[in-house]
Amino acid sequence: MPDVFADLVGQDEAVVELRRAAAAAAAVLRAGAAALVNAGPAGGHGSAADEAGTGVDPSAGMTHAWIFTGPPGSGRSVAARAFAAALQCVHGTGCGECPGCHTTMGATNADVRMVVPEGLSIGVGEMRALVLRAASTPSGGRWQVVVIEDADRLTEAAGNALLKAIEEPPPRTVFLLCAPSTHPDDISVTIRSRCRVVPLRQPPAAAVAEVLVRRDGIAPDVAQWAASAAQGHVGRARRLARDPEARKRREAVLAVPRRLTGVGAAFDAASALIEAAEAEAEASVTEADTTERAALETALGAGGTGRGAAGALRGAAGQLKELEKRQKSRATRAQRDALDRALVDLAGFYRDALTMALRAPVAPVHTDTAALAGAGAQKWDADGALRRLEAVLACRAAIEANVKPRIAVEAMMLALWKG
Repeated sequence: MPDVFADLVGQDEAVVELRRAAAAAAAVLRAGAAALVNAGPAGGHGSAADEAGTGVDPSAGMTHAWIFTGPPGSGRSVAARAFAAALQCVHGTGCGECPGCHTTMGATNADVRMVVPEGLSIGVGEMRALVLRAASTPSGGRWQVVVIEDADRLTEAAGNALLKAIEEPPPRTVFLLCAPSTHPDDISVTIRSRCRVVPLRQPPAAAVAEVLVRRDGIAPDVAQWAASAAQGHVGRARRLARDPEARKRREAVLAVPRRLTGVGAAFDAASALIEAAEAEAEASVTEADTTERAALETALGAGGTGRGAAGALRGAAGQLKELEKRQKSRATRAQRDALDRALVDLAGFYRDALTMALRAPVAPVHTDTAALAGAGAQKWDADGALRRLEAVLACRAAIEANVKPRIAVEAMMLALWKG
């Protein structure tokens, strides 16, 4: 197994900082062990750091709360998981070989809890339960680590519950939060003030292509195309390189500019985009939904023949309704994520048209539609291309602000048609 930071693409500065912090965290543990030894009847009174042989404050590079920020696809959750593995590493380096690294990267470490929101938000009940569990002593003797992906989805009440834990942290608990930025819309100012921020950047296409070739065995030319088309999003690049259906969906999105020939065509294009996102979302959650419902019904006595089996299942209607509510929220989130990926592709097309209109010496995002973007640049000029790009970005912002996706997309398509 390679080093745990191997999959953190194009983030050299962040890796250096995280390695330094992991080494400091290991020094803290050694210092604590030395302090326990020296607290015995024959122990001396030297400092814990000196007893550990470091000669410096072992906590200098480590803190109990971190925020990983960066654009989608930059590797926020990858960085958080890799850092969690380094904290559990017996060598304090994230070697990738020891049991601590193996179990953390394999999501089986009892002291690492991953919070991956499936719905539109993370509620206060879930956060209170998590904080309570995080206060326990690490079973492995190292650190209790809580990784919260998409921390920008915390409700206000959930954020307050987390803040209380960060303000008064247990001695061996580390919180790792992932958010697009430190803007107050993404993470509260008070939580931000108590965390160390690790900013991640959009990885260059060359670095993404290299990891696709090395790790996934993808042909170099396909990897380079996928990395460019995905605009630095590692996961998206992998899907484009390996999934024919993902490539078909992208092609359909990039065909939208050709279809906008009138008002009716604009509404038809909006419907097609929404329906494609709904179909993609349904395909991604159907299997999980079916499995979850079957497991819950079995746990509640479905299929049983005992005297109380039928009554128990009737009494479980509330739990089944709650499951359906969570699944509906997850489906909504999946639909919005699928639609956002389509909008990012569309924005890339109009960005290409804009750069061509300006004769900017930069490579196109979508090399396979460069000719179409060039034709658009001649027809619209730079101002027209810019207005269309802004219409796509405004649609993304509207959906993020909870405008109905269909309304936002229809307004966008009309703006694209009118220019």
